[in-house]
Amino acid sequence: MSNQTVSPGALLAGRYRIAELLAEIDGARVWRAVDEVLSRAVVVDVLPVGDPRTNLLFDAARRAAAAADPRFLRVLDCDMHDGVTYCVREWAGGRPLERMLSSGPLTGQQAGWLAREVSEALENLHRTGNAHGSISPSTVVVTDAGAIKVVGLATEAALRSTGPGSPEQDVRALGELLYASLTGRWPGPAPAWGLQPAPVEHGRLLSPRQVRAGVPRSLDDISDRLLSDPPRHHAPPITSAAGLSAALSGVVGSSHEPPSQMDETVAIARQNGSVDDATQVVPQQTPPALDPTPYQSSNGHEVQSAYSAPAEPRSRRQPPPPTDNGYGRRRPPEERKPKGSWGGRILILLAVLALLSVIAMAQFLLKGAMNNDQGSGSGGATTAPQSTGTTAASGGPAKIVGAKDFDPPPDGNGEEHPEDVPNTYDGKQSTTWTTMSYKNKPELGGVKPGVGIIYDLGTATTVSKVAVTLDGDDTSLQIMIPKDDTSQSPSTVSGWTPVATKEDQPEGTTTLTPSSPVKTQYVLVWLTKLPKADSGYRGEISEVAISK
Repeated sequence: MSNQTVSPGALLAGRYRIAELLAEIDGARVWRAVDEVLSRAVVVDVLPVGDPRTNLLFDAARRAAAAADPRFLRVLDCDMHDGVTYCVREWAGGRPLERMLSSGPLTGQQAGWLAREVSEALENLHRTGNAHGSISPSTVVVTDAGAIKVVGLATEAALRSTGPGSPEQDVRALGELLYASLTGRWPGPAPAWGLQPAPVEHGRLLSPRQVRAGVPRSLDDISDRLLSDPPRHHAPPITSAAGLSAALSGVVGSSHEPPSQMDETVAIARQNGSVDDATQVVPQQTPPALDPTPYQSSNGHEVQSAYSAPAEPRSRRQPPPPTDNGYGRRRPPEERKPKGSWGGRILILLAVLALLSVIAMAQFLLKGAMNNDQGSGSGGATTAPQSTGTTAASGGPAKIVGAKDFDPPPDGNGEEHPEDVPNTYDGKQSTTWTTMSYKNKPELGGVKPGVGIIYDLGTATTVSKVAVTLDGDDTSLQIMIPKDDTSQSPSTVSGWTPVATKEDQPEGTTTLTPSSPVKTQYVLVWLTKLPKADSGYRGEISEVAISK
């Protein structure tokens, strides 16, 4: 067996069923696989026969396996099989910092909490004399549950042949993460991790507060003590993970619960005309939430699967559940209301009473009209409405009783993130379903005609339009229904017929309307062209609404 013969469907070492190629790192391949002994998803790094990194990977795996901090994803197995070196790692749901920062900088509290969590994990690692060696925005992940996971401990550096690294390098990398999280800019001379370089003045990196308004002074000072040589204001430099975690704990507290959004606190502070700079942040834009969604690496492969498992529905831009103590900071008292709130309540009450009066009058007039219509029949007798059998009543939204992804063979592999399909009809714009990532062409890499989701309406329903909320520009899509028996869901593309088509749609809600209403139990939303995402192409749907 060679690196080239390890392919989807192969059974590696009699145990790991290879499922999907996730990435390539200098000839090494990263696969999603299933441990058939323990029935769990794993990630497998595979080196080809005779690769000079074999001994480095074995040594890195041994060091990683000894790490006890739960914030590091564990190495589960490392061995050789038919000359191929493989290393098996944990799989955990999550979103990397690299992807989060593509939406903008974090709030001060979020950035400080994230950096403190990583620094605490590295503090415990450095005590053993080891280092991570490859801390970056792609190796720091916020899980589905809102916890921090650091991936690629020692093994990432081995695959990239960068050496084992040192604690000092890890601390410097932490400073870069904190700076990037606060500003959305990379503190280096060139673009990196999808971020533009931070500005420099007179050969000196500008501090986060000089780059972005609202950065807390305390975090600005910590960032400067990590990256500036020497730090401003004669402050002592921070040179260890222990020193960094202590400094950050003094700002964001020591709780491991993820921080809540600061919108309420900031709103009240604005009303009072001030913001406590040391503890709060007034964000320039809506900060990305500490929640996971799929992402791509810079090489165009969908590395998301390397660190995420089909678990809870992913949430995009939705913050974690708020904590009780707000990281040790006093929450604004609930009884504090803006001035004039009683006047606003009275106006709302009057508006509600007026609306109820209008509704009552409309119902009275409608009832009279119905009585007149019914009295115009034979002998003035009322006629009961005719039963429509199993056909749903027309008008209003159609209820979606179920849905499944549709990626049929022979071109498809039978599934396209099935765990996230419910996100598209949960009534939340913040949760999404995504396609896999495709390279080379927006038309799904030229390897298949399309992918999509089949929605089950439970019974034959007259469909007049379908609204699809898309993320990303230039998506082409169709609405399709079964060709023959609309009470059956065809298993092949040829069994469906399009009833509405839209090309090159921008991000937002697109409404597809058949030339005339169609009656069907099943509706297929079919994507035929995907928007650009990093260096590949990936479609994303946040919500689908079907109208009768």
